Amino acid sequence: MTIDQLLNLDNSYLTLPEVFYARVAPVPVAQPRLVLFNHDLAGELAINSRALTDEQLAVLFAGNTLPANSQPLALAYAGHQFGHFT
Repeated sequence: MTIDQLLNLDNSYLTLPEVFYARVAPVPVAQPRLVLFNHDLAGELAINSRALTDEQLAVLFAGNTLPANSQPLALAYAGHQFGHFT
């Protein structure tokens, strides 16, 4: 399995007005490594993480390797967890 086949990405945030996000490319991480990974949770999210090596998972989740169907972005977020917007 390839990294492109691992994730079923949904780019629904790109349907929001552009004020909510900015298209950005991830900054590569030097020598990423997998410290801990929850394979059970990945399975619940329909991610077949066991099809990839730890090295492949590390570069994927560090942002060093992007799936072909990804569209990286950063979100503008205003939280409300404390009873008011921040």
